[in-house]
Amino acid sequence: MLQKTSPYMRQANLIGGEWVQADSGATIDVVNPATGVKLGTVPKSGRAETRRAIEAADAAFATWKKSSVLERHKLLRKLHDAIMDNQQTLAELLTMEQGKSLTEAKGEVAISAAYILWFAEEGRRTYGDVVPSPWVDRRVIVTKEPTGVVAAITPWNFPSSMLARKIGPALAAGCTAVVKPASQTPYSGLAWGALAEEAGFPKGVINIVTGAAGEIGDEICANPLVKKITFTGSTEVGKILLQKAASTVKKVSMELGGNAPFLVFDDADVRRAVEGAIVAKYRNSGQTCVCTNRFFVQAGIYDEFVEKLAEATAKLKVGPGLEEGTQQGPLIDMRAVEKVEELVGDATAQGGKVVTGGRRHALGGSFFEPTVIAEATPSMRFMREEIFGPVAPVFRFETEEEAIRLANDTEYGLACYFYTGDLGRAFRVMEGLKYGMVGVNEGLITTVEAPFGGVKESGLGREGGHQGIDDYLDTKYVCIGGLGL
Repeated sequence: MLQKTSPYMRQANLIGGEWVQADSGATIDVVNPATGVKLGTVPKSGRAETRRAIEAADAAFATWKKSSVLERHKLLRKLHDAIMDNQQTLAELLTMEQGKSLTEAKGEVAISAAYILWFAEEGRRTYGDVVPSPWVDRRVIVTKEPTGVVAAITPWNFPSSMLARKIGPALAAGCTAVVKPASQTPYSGLAWGALAEEAGFPKGVINIVTGAAGEIGDEICANPLVKKITFTGSTEVGKILLQKAASTVKKVSMELGGNAPFLVFDDADVRRAVEGAIVAKYRNSGQTCVCTNRFFVQAGIYDEFVEKLAEATAKLKVGPGLEEGTQQGPLIDMRAVEKVEELVGDATAQGGKVVTGGRRHALGGSFFEPTVIAEATPSMRFMREEIFGPVAPVFRFETEEEAIRLANDTEYGLACYFYTGDLGRAFRVMEGLKYGMVGVNEGLITTVEAPFGGVKESGLGREGGHQGIDDYLDTKYVCIGGLGL
């Protein structure tokens, strides 16, 4: 399998068009979470290597920003084609380092390509304005220009698509990039460098550095050549980056933690709600920022929903991602397993009832049983903490007002979902939920055409949609006088 993925499994940094090792020669092991087998290594780089990557991006920006929008469009389309031509190979690499099923990995690679294609088009629509002038002899023009060097820091749960949502608009806008992929899943990030070379992007336009998160992050935040930071990860780390980026007043995009509620009202189609719940909860073994964290079900259908959700959950096939038919792979590491166990233990100690699952899987390693816990209460840690694992706690509610209050009782505001058959209720609840994204009678809502992002402590800015390119552009107002009109 490694041989099949070898064309894109790069074990070096990409800086200024050259594949290089860390100055110290130090490396980080990359392990397959399904087997515990070492896949390879990547450089353990620090501030010096990051500084060179930033300088290479800045040098490339001088010419890349002058490239025509059509030239960038064509290169991005070539990048899209390169991704899709190698979808299977890239998906296998992703599955081996991250653990998700091959089916999910292929889907992630496909949406990565879709983001690139979307922004190839959106780059041609970064319109300015000609503003009616209040002066007879002056003209007022507003233009959009690329921001500059962009630093992108991406997580391990979606190592390909999270990068696509950042690289796509950055390159389309005329920016250059320095990328820091997660150390657990660096190969899917480094693969973008090889794909960009294949597509014909100039040297230095994309630079990729692996290594110590603290050192790399500090250099990115302190270096004045970096004009924008885009980060996907925890709220805790996002706040640190915001504080450090303030020293040079960088633009920031933050896609941070979530605590997604999933509301089921007694007028909902329960069968459809359960189908949506399975997708919204167990995709990527529950390791997504938009994953359902709290299920709230109206009392009249509570027992029916719990029973049907548990039945569907128990049928999920757990196994290595490359194994035929696998629907849920391992968690990323043993720390993730221990966190899930802690949360399950907290719930059962407070009267929660494990309906199905609840334990480490018989497969061993970091595999965990898909779990449903009934009789969840607001005092449990589930109410406040992001699970990031395959556990579905189900709370009971009586009224619509109570459901909205419970759903909003969190500092997070990324995604939420609810099911109802009442059109009036659909609008009341949609407008009452304080979240950046709302799924009504749908459990999977992410698409390249729509803006992705949250409110409150779930972040700043939007990725995807026509809004996704805005944060990579600066607005310039030009007043032209002395026209003698």
